[in-house]
Amino acid sequence: MVLSRQKFNRYALAGVFAATVAAGVAAPSALSQNSIIQVDGSSTVFPISEAMAEEFMAANRGTQVTVGVSGTGGGFSKFCAGELDITGASRPIKSSEAEACTAAGIEYIEVPVATDALTVVINPDNTWAEEMTSEQLKMMWEPAAEGTITRWNQIDPSWPNAPIDLFGPGTDSGTFDYFTDEIVGESGASRADYTASEDDNILVLGVSRDTNALGYFGLAYYLENQDTLKAVAVDGVLPTPENVENGTYVPLSRPIFLYVKKSSLESSDEVRSFMEFVLDNAAEIVPEVGYVPLSEQRYEAILAEL
Repeated sequence: MVLSRQKFNRYALAGVFAATVAAGVAAPSALSQNSIIQVDGSSTVFPISEAMAEEFMAANRGTQVTVGVSGTGGGFSKFCAGELDITGASRPIKSSEAEACTAAGIEYIEVPVATDALTVVINPDNTWAEEMTSEQLKMMWEPAAEGTITRWNQIDPSWPNAPIDLFGPGTDSGTFDYFTDEIVGESGASRADYTASEDDNILVLGVSRDTNALGYFGLAYYLENQDTLKAVAVDGVLPTPENVENGTYVPLSRPIFLYVKKSSLESSDEVRSFMEFVLDNAAEIVPEVGYVPLSEQRYEAILAEL
């Protein structure tokens, strides 16, 4: 069981990013003192990594888990360069990234940790685009829309003749890759004239301050900011944990992962203990930070494989 359990909305995702998670204070464990586990990668996976790190450090004084945020692509670049023990990813590793790891002699294990409902959001004052189809989103985000689809009434004539202000992840983001693949039909194919950031908090703030804005990011960032954002029902279905579990929120439900370096897992008791801790406690912690957990049987099977 997780020690010192508290609800993880205390992380207040908007504005909480930090390069390093502060160490917790608790009775020392049997793990060696002053060891460091280095984690980086996806901003979508960050809330899970941060929550796990704080709870793990509270139980293992002297073991420090640093959690960075450089995006899925940025995380894989560091991981395959041998700079990290673990990286978070909001999509599976690409073949080019796997080849880079192989070339550097980095072997890894892919560990699914949760399911995300990629969420399209609008400003609370937007009353016209509360429901959108996948085709309308494609019309708005595809490369051909750049400089051409610039006003809401071009998507639907009944909508206002007002500018569309778009906010989305940068090209290093796994969320960008997934969204463009599922909505546009080709991974990486997107208009470029939008406000892009690897920091989802910047996207949250941009949409919350602009009546004409629309953006997309992971479910946890919407759930932490429901007072300043409104979720769009895509093809008539809202992004909720229930709709992820019952399989109706498609095509924007997706698995999210941790990738752990085999050499770290084999040579470091701390890394192995941390990954075991993640899988032992994911069923409880994952929903508290805004994502949908896998079944307990699935976590047990992954742990057995690990």
